[in-house]
Amino acid sequence: MNELDFCRLADTLSLTRAAALICGEKPSRIAAPDDSGVNRWHLPRRDNSASDGLEDESPENFDTALDALVRAVEREKLKAKKRFLGELMHFEDGDGPWEAEDMPLALQPSDKLDPSETLVDVEDLRSWLASRGVKSGFFFPGLTDAPDYLDQSNPRYPPKMAAAIRAWQAVTEPGGKHPKQALMKWLREHAAEFGLTDDEGKPNETGIEEVAKVANWQPTGGAPKTPGE
Repeated sequence: MNELDFCRLADTLSLTRAAALICGEKPSRIAAPDDSGVNRWHLPRRDNSASDGLEDESPENFDTALDALVRAVEREKLKAKKRFLGELMHFEDGDGPWEAEDMPLALQPSDKLDPSETLVDVEDLRSWLASRGVKSGFFFPGLTDAPDYLDQSNPRYPPKMAAAIRAWQAVTEPGGKHPKQALMKWLREHAAEFGLTDDEGKPNETGIEEVAKVANWQPTGGAPKTPGE
């Protein structure tokens, strides 16, 4: 297991870590505000980014993702356990993570949201990402960025059209059968997934035939063509 795999064990994440993972970057790359002129949480640019002729876009992507998360939390579009920079000042007799006079300017007490300490629930984050059209990447393992008309959570999801497309994608070789027959066989096997069943849960032959007609790439009938003809 690598760092990203271990991150999948977390139930909650800070906004900074979440932003890095959204960008497909390891959270260990995140750098705190410092006195070098970078007064925000950021991803340092990779030193070898120019060696292969490609620009390292990670810093800009991280900034954009983190800004979107912070604004969503501030507007209460994304639920979070908020922490503010001023809350980190718990010095007793000068002790603390920094001496007060040495604390980076960006971490001085304020009412500004602290993205490194503000926590979001992973499930809430996943729901928010999906609502913004993000349905692939770290938080959606195993899923591809399917078009909206194949997304069952879309309010305008068309099950019969989706069934026709999925059948056409699946039946690449009819196996000696006419394409329509091969398509109908696949649709019977997956009828429940697309609402192509009757009240008793049996395949709806009428609906299956209608869908197969749409997906059929040889509507003129006749014997199936030999590959290459």
